[in-house]
Amino acid sequence: MSESSVYRVSFVNQGKVYEIYARQIATGTLFGFVEVEEILFGERQQVVIDPAEERLQKEFAGVRRSYLPMHSILRIDEVEKRGPAKIRDLEKGASPVVTPFPVPV
Repeated sequence: MSESSVYRVSFVNQGKVYEIYARQIATGTLFGFVEVEEILFGERQQVVIDPAEERLQKEFAGVRRSYLPMHSILRIDEVEKRGPAKIRDLEKGASPVVTPFPVPV
């Protein structure tokens, strides 16, 4: 993965859709989890502060690496530049749970 790569990660957590940006994504050492490192947030020098992004920044303060369950991830995109981190409500009628592939018993 390139040093300049930026990834947008969308995942479901407690009925909300989180959209964060990170520099490194990998299948973690924990089975069934995706490892997200170097979470990116806006600079504090901006005059206008987005309350949703500030809330996410506080939630992930001090976090070096986060392990997200694979079943909670909606999408991972490699993007050219970072956008604002967001938390939004899950759309009405959308299922927060991904149906597992049938496995023989």
